[in-house]
Amino acid sequence: MHDKNGKAPNPGAEAGLPGDPVLFKVLTEISIISNLADREFERLMPGGLTLAQFGVLNHLLRLGAQQTIGEIASAMQVAQPSMSSTVKKLTDKSYVELIPDTEDRRVKRVKVTPAGRAARDRAVKATAPGLAALGEATPGVDWAAMLGELTRLRMLIDTKT
Repeated sequence: MHDKNGKAPNPGAEAGLPGDPVLFKVLTEISIISNLADREFERLMPGGLTLAQFGVLNHLLRLGAQQTIGEIASAMQVAQPSMSSTVKKLTDKSYVELIPDTEDRRVKRVKVTPAGRAARDRAVKATAPGLAALGEATPGVDWAAMLGELTRLRMLIDTKT
C-alpha cells in the first residue's frame, strides 16, 4: 500500500526494495529479526552472561555434545581466538569445563557443567514475559509450522557454508 505520492506509509517496513526477489526479502527480514531479538535477549541475560556465552551453552546443550573450541568456533562462524576467549570466560564462571578427549588426551573438549545448564535455563526463563507478549500480539500465527520451515531453511543453508 502506498500513499498518493507512491511512497510506502512506513519507510523501512519492507525488508527489501521494490523488485527484490521475495526470498531475498525473507532472508533480510530474518536477519533484521535476529538482530532485534539478539539485542533484547542480551538485555535480559542474567548474571553477566553475554549473548556469545549463552550461544556456546545453548549450542552444546542443543547438540548434547562436547566439542573442541575449534569445532564450536566453526559451528558459530567465529574466529578460534574469539571462541577461546568466550570459553575461558565460561570456564571462569564454572559454566563449562575442559576435559581431555578420550582418544587424544592432548585435545580438550568443552563440556557444559550443571551450573552452565542452570545459567542457560535462567536466560531462557528471562525471556518468558516477552515471548508471552509476542504470542498474544500475534494470534493465529502457527509458530510450530514456522519453526519447522525455518529449521529446514537453516539446515539447507548450513550445508552450503
